[in-house]
Amino acid sequence: MESLQEKRYLKRTQKDYTMSLKLEIVQEIERGQLTVTEATKKYGIQCRKTVVQWLIKFGNFDWENQIPSKMEKSPEQKIMELEVQVKLLEKQKAFLERQAFVADKKAILFDMMIDLAEKEYQIDIRKNSVPEQSIISKQKNNKQ
Repeated sequence: MESLQEKRYLKRTQKDYTMSLKLEIVQEIERGQLTVTEATKKYGIQCRKTVVQWLIKFGNFDWENQIPSKMEKSPEQKIMELEVQVKLLEKQKAFLERQAFVADKKAILFDMMIDLAEKEYQIDIRKNSVPEQSIISKQKNNKQ
């Protein structure tokens, strides 16, 4: 259940919209990850028209004629887009590194638990034996 704080979005002023944020929003919309309305809600943008203007100004799509734009992007625009991609990839890399670290710790703890169980109950948990061998070893243990 979402709290009231999560439901409310942050209203921003024009000064808050960095070029990298604008380009990131435009890319998400053009990739089909968000609609214009979803972007306004996600990023707390007050007016849908603001996002549409960014799409017209920075996007690859000619929104007025509904055809892909043939206009080349400026080197500055390409650099900004690449910077946004680099930041996104760095965030993804950090997230995956954290997941790998946690998975390693879980594997170590799991091994420790198995070692403890094997020692405590005097059974080979890790031993992969064929079912027939298990029956024979049980019979041997019962005779002892």
